[in-house]
Amino acid sequence: MNKKRTTIKDIANVLKISPAAVSKALHDDPRISVKTKAAVKRVAEELNYQPNHLASALRKGKSNLVGVIVPRTNSNFFSSVLQNMEEVLNKEGYNIIITHSNESFKKECSNIDTLLFTQVDGIIASMANETVDLSYYEKVKSKGIPLILFDRGENDLNVDYIGINDYDSSHVIIAHLIAKGCKRIAHIGGYRRTRIFNNRIRGYIDAVKKHQLPYEDELLLESNLTLEDGREKMLALLQLEQRPDAVYVASDHAALGALQILNEQNIRVPEEIRLVGFGNEPFTSLVTPTLSSINQHSDKIGKLAAETFLKRVNTPNLKQSLNKIILDAELIVRDSSG
Repeated sequence: MNKKRTTIKDIANVLKISPAAVSKALHDDPRISVKTKAAVKRVAEELNYQPNHLASALRKGKSNLVGVIVPRTNSNFFSSVLQNMEEVLNKEGYNIIITHSNESFKKECSNIDTLLFTQVDGIIASMANETVDLSYYEKVKSKGIPLILFDRGENDLNVDYIGINDYDSSHVIIAHLIAKGCKRIAHIGGYRRTRIFNNRIRGYIDAVKKHQLPYEDELLLESNLTLEDGREKMLALLQLEQRPDAVYVASDHAALGALQILNEQNIRVPEEIRLVGFGNEPFTSLVTPTLSSINQHSDKIGKLAAETFLKRVNTPNLKQSLNKIILDAELIVRDSSG
């Protein structure tokens, strides 16, 4: 049986006072007596009254809510970004609403619609792998709502962005592997349609060519970078007539899958094949051998994204100058490539 939502009118009827007086009491208006405030709060609790934040946001033009969209939540990178983002925003009186796209464009669009309906004061997002059509993000911009992208974003949107230098990250990894004597380096990457993975692929191609190593199409494999993708693509590389002596993987989860295959095939890492991942997930220091990986500075990205939003809402004249922050790559060298 559906229970009717308690309203301010219900509290007013019980106390025989006006709804306006109830509203003022709930907002601690000094014109309402301490006795009336106590009575209103007591009845509100008895009737399980819950404020209608949406209606309040519509009245005030401010909800103190920030919508956040992440591709997935089972990643230490995104969990750390969210934690640091929330820490900064909470201090300034904002709460966050977390949604995840599960790498689906359709789900991402639905998330945006939900956040706009909730009257959020801004949206901070990292795009899904499937996202190519930017019209939903353009809709956010057209409403004058601050939009900040992190990790994954598109230059075409012309909005604030915080991330690491993905192109240079590939150069750092390739230089490290070459210094270890590798001469045939493969790359298991994401799909080029996503900016960050395209930049990592471009960096990989340019770096191997710069060092006059062979670049062959068979050494570059694109995928969704799941653990299963890592297993599948590693098997494909091992079946090549001339297999690689190093593999750079654009995600730690896929790198873990690749490592599983190498261990199952009794291929010694790093003696026979060196392996480098991307993301510095906690498990990289726990697996055997420990996994070399790029640190994505999740703590800094979360704080900077939140601070950028606060600048947008607190400094109206900032609207014309974009805040694009690109952090330098940092390779954490462990046993798999060291």
